Amino acid sequence: MTVVELEELIDALQGDLSADDFVERGLSVEGTFDEIDDPVLIGPDGTPILTWREGYPYEERMTRHEYEESKRLLQIELLKLQAWLQESGHKVCLVFEGRDAAGKGGTIKRFMEHLNPRLARVVALGIPTGREQGQWYFQRWIEHLPTTGEIVLFDRSWYTRAVVDRVMGYCTDDQYDEFLRHVPEFERSLQASDMTVIKLWFSVSRKEQVTRFTIRRIDPVRQWKLSPSDLASLDRWHDYTAAKEAMFLHTDTTDVPWTVVRSNDKKRGRVEAMRSVLARFEYPDKDHAVVGVPDPLIVGPPSFVSADAGEVPT
Repeated sequence: MTVVELEELIDALQGDLSADDFVERGLSVEGTFDEIDDPVLIGPDGTPILTWREGYPYEERMTRHEYEESKRLLQIELLKLQAWLQESGHKVCLVFEGRDAAGKGGTIKRFMEHLNPRLARVVALGIPTGREQGQWYFQRWIEHLPTTGEIVLFDRSWYTRAVVDRVMGYCTDDQYDEFLRHVPEFERSLQASDMTVIKLWFSVSRKEQVTRFTIRRIDPVRQWKLSPSDLASLDRWHDYTAAKEAMFLHTDTTDVPWTVVRSNDKKRGRVEAMRSVLARFEYPDKDHAVVGVPDPLIVGPPSFVSADAGEVPT
């Protein structure tokens, strides 16, 4: 996909073109019935559009067999972790952040697939109400934090203020600056309350993001995922990059660091996200051979994507 083709596709997505219009242009989608949820965009020449390879350290996607086997074994380890949390009373807060279509939702789904829902839940808050807008910014998130023995997965979190709100102009400069000043202290206080806070940033390249948006436009069962906010973000790639880098600079602390997951290959991203969480805990009957060490080519600190190694701008 060339720069010209990329910009033309962005214009088409932001315009009034329907799914049929994209099909008439020769684009189609394969793999939409795959429960792995890894559809492929097919170009006018009938070949797959391989934008996922952009800036990625692997030439081939993880195979289905390897993915299914690894996922199942890691999900068993997640159940062991959950049992230990229930027994010990410790709390876990997982924060899932990243650009639109970076793979957060699919990863959360795999985390939750076999966990006991009485002790694990997903929090995905919508637009704040008028009352919530008048509260202390962190207030509406606090009531959803885990209690004794729980795991809570935030599908976007208080970090909305640092990236989406900042880029889209949904907050003032003073509100933004106040957030960056207070969030490290807020997270340290959570850690001090017998809670582990783990922050995951899912990294996707620009061309792969556009490919995933195009798939959402074409595939009827994914069209609901393509929001006006998603489309508006297409023109603000570099603004989001700047906001992300500023967020890392101010909030990647020793107490609560960020972990970046390179998710152009969704399967690898999901597996390594699970592995990176499990690797932080020692729980009874832990299978160290299964958990192992997170793949250093896929998971790492924010410096891991310096110069947008995982989110390559055109």
